[in-house]
Amino acid sequence: MDESREPVYNVTEAVCDGLRRISEFSYAILPKNLAHACADLEKACLTELRGCLDWQISFIDECITGADRLREEWRAKYQRPAESPSGTAT
Repeated sequence: MDESREPVYNVTEAVCDGLRRISEFSYAILPKNLAHACADLEKACLTELRGCLDWQISFIDECITGADRLREEWRAKYQRPAESPSGTAT
């Protein structure tokens, strides 16, 4: 089974290496100080994006917790009384 996955791994590794080389070329054509400034800006943007994503994940968790609580409240409030075998409510 490992033999069948190895070609996929090799293709993935080749694609990642190619993208890394393109990124290196794009920074290499810039002056050193500008390349470092661009890299710092990119890292800062990605850090902020990570913060936004973390906030969104916690927001979703809070909403699901609130939804579960509301569902239980509604179920308790609107639960029909159990019927007796004769068909009348107890």
